[in-house]
Amino acid sequence: MKSKAPLALIEQLVMLLVFALAAALCLRGFVWAELRSQRMEARTHAVTLVQSVAETIRHSKSLSIAAQRLGGAYEQELLQLSYDQDWQPVSGEGAYHLTAQEIPPETTGLQAAQVELKTSGDQPEVLFALKIAWQEEVQADG
Repeated sequence: MKSKAPLALIEQLVMLLVFALAAALCLRGFVWAELRSQRMEARTHAVTLVQSVAETIRHSKSLSIAAQRLGGAYEQELLQLSYDQDWQPVSGEGAYHLTAQEIPPETTGLQAAQVELKTSGDQPEVLFALKIAWQEEVQADG
C-alpha cells in the first residue's frame, strides 16, 4: 500500500502557488492604485494652482505685473514659476514648472494667455492647462 503523503504535499504546494499568484496580483493592484492616487493628487494641486495664477494674471492685466505679485520670473513674454514636491514655490528648478505665455486673442479688445503646469524631468507631463482672456486696458485721451 502506497502512502498518500506525497499527494497531500503536492496539493499543498499547488494551493501555495495559487495563493502566491493571488497575492502578487493584489499587490500589483495596490501599487497601481497608490500611483494613480498620487497622480490625481498632483493634478488636483495643479488645477488649484493654475486657476489661482490665472486669476492673478486677469486681475493684474499683465503677465509682467502678475510675475512680480507671484514672485516668479518674467522673461521674453513668458511668466515662469517653479514648485517643489510639496507644492512650495522655489527659485530655479523644482518638481513642477508653471508657465504662462501670451497668445494671440480671438477677439479685438481682449488679451489672452495660456497657463500650464508640467512635471519636471526628462519626460514632462502637462498636469493642467488653461486658456484665459481679459479685457485690454483702454487709455483715456485727454
